[in-house]
Amino acid sequence: MEIAGYLAAVLIGISLGLIGGGGSILTVPVLVYLFAIEPVLATAYSLFIVGSTALVGSIQNAIKKKISFKTAVVFAIPSFIAVFLTRRFIMPAIPDSLFNVGTFHVTKDVAIMVFFALIMVAASISMIRDKKEEEETTDNTPKFNVPMILLEGAVVGVLTGIVGAGGGFLIIPALVLFARIPMKIAVGTSLLIIAVKSLIGFLGDLGSDLIIDWTFLLTVSAIAIGGIFAGNYLSKFINGKKLKAGFGWFVLVMAAYILFKELLG
Repeated sequence: MEIAGYLAAVLIGISLGLIGGGGSILTVPVLVYLFAIEPVLATAYSLFIVGSTALVGSIQNAIKKKISFKTAVVFAIPSFIAVFLTRRFIMPAIPDSLFNVGTFHVTKDVAIMVFFALIMVAASISMIRDKKEEEETTDNTPKFNVPMILLEGAVVGVLTGIVGAGGGFLIIPALVLFARIPMKIAVGTSLLIIAVKSLIGFLGDLGSDLIIDWTFLLTVSAIAIGGIFAGNYLSKFINGKKLKAGFGWFVLVMAAYILFKELLG
């Protein structure tokens, strides 16, 4: 199972390199089901793995001048604050035992995985749908809908803090719709936001009572980073749109598996 986990880490990086997102949504399930890490710690590990991998991807996009730094700052400020507060205060405040539904006992771990599966469903639908807003625009100058960008940034920050995923499936459409930037620029900008936001969220965990296995964490992160280089190379030969839709169906199947395992397994 561990070997499968390390192979999955490569795929996470490849996905980020190919389509600018999506792979991070699989990080928590890989850590929980293949590496047998409990969900709360897995979300913390996911923040570091996703953040470090996306950081490398954003550097590559910055070199290619495919990042709108002004847009990133506007979107990121509420997102950074939300993710840090969520990891530092909200997550530790959630009790381990929540409530009972008949004979079924809902714990914090179960609630996190079920919520994560629902986020995966939303992500899969976002990737499967053929969005008109993903079409290229000729105007590269951001036109900000500031209130909506701030609101979306805060929402993405809270979701990232809870489930440990980067939220690229929410960030990219928001950047295209509310900042009016081309899809390719939105992908690079999204990676920068994901990187800094996720790493700030992880900093919120360093002050908690979680015990971090740094050897394991750095190993998986290094493998995922290798995957993003492979993904960038493969993007020259693979149709990104078709891959994104196929990956969306895979994420949907994974979400169904998690719901079945947590609620009925």
